[in-house]
Amino acid sequence: MTPEIDLDALLKRLHLANARRVWRDLIGRAEQEGWACRDFLALLVAEEVAHRQQTRIRRLSRRALFPFLKTIDDFDFTWQSTVRLALLGSALAPDFVTEGRNLILTGKPGRGKTHLAIALAYRAIQNGFDARFVTAAELIDALSAAFRRGRLGGALTAYTHPAVLVVDEVGYLTYGTDAANMLFHVVNDRHKRKRSMIFTTNKPLSAWGAVLHDDDLAQAIVDRVLERGRLLRLDGPSMRTRHLGLDDATAGEATSPQLARISGTPTPGFPEPTRECPSTRKS
Repeated sequence: MTPEIDLDALLKRLHLANARRVWRDLIGRAEQEGWACRDFLALLVAEEVAHRQQTRIRRLSRRALFPFLKTIDDFDFTWQSTVRLALLGSALAPDFVTEGRNLILTGKPGRGKTHLAIALAYRAIQNGFDARFVTAAELIDALSAAFRRGRLGGALTAYTHPAVLVVDEVGYLTYGTDAANMLFHVVNDRHKRKRSMIFTTNKPLSAWGAVLHDDDLAQAIVDRVLERGRLLRLDGPSMRTRHLGLDDATAGEATSPQLARISGTPTPGFPEPTRECPSTRKS
């Protein structure tokens, strides 16, 4: 005779919270559908693992301090001629983090740089790593204040420890004269530890010296980031004002003959009849 076992108590002792919630329903299904014991146990464990995975992702996403949550599936590549999903394949894989690779996303405002950076960091979280999002201004201000209090070492940990660091909006605001020094501390430490970095900027890399008030340190920062990284330029119209037709690209299309547009390419891959033929023109 099988001894009576308090399964709920045992699951509670093992801290299997989701298994405690679902095991009764699973037993009902197992009895009704005639599952083998192995099938029941496998599904119970799979449910627990899936729940823990989702809980971990939610926890790490909150800790990353994303201003909003976007995924790679949300990104519209239609208006991009320079960036395709295939180009981001390596950045979406676990190797991007384990090998300490980096990425600089550049382009005019509204091209989706922040969206793409958050999506890549979120994918890293899904792949089992932690991440941190911060604007360049917030990072520099926080470290400058810590330096003045003599606590720079402790403040650096928040930016050097996460597996992936997103530094958003390099060049959008004016920074203090110690900006390059503060940012270099972060980049140099992460470079030595082979920890991934993603930057977004609306400035050419040659202008980072003026932005950060130190040409030499700015060059050292870019050099370390790109040693195991690459630069991707996002083009196309602004996602925020695309409907207004304010960008050069869309304005040019409006004044040119109507052409067939193929997913992000600036001109058609094949000609379409866009004008009336003389033989069909009405007199």
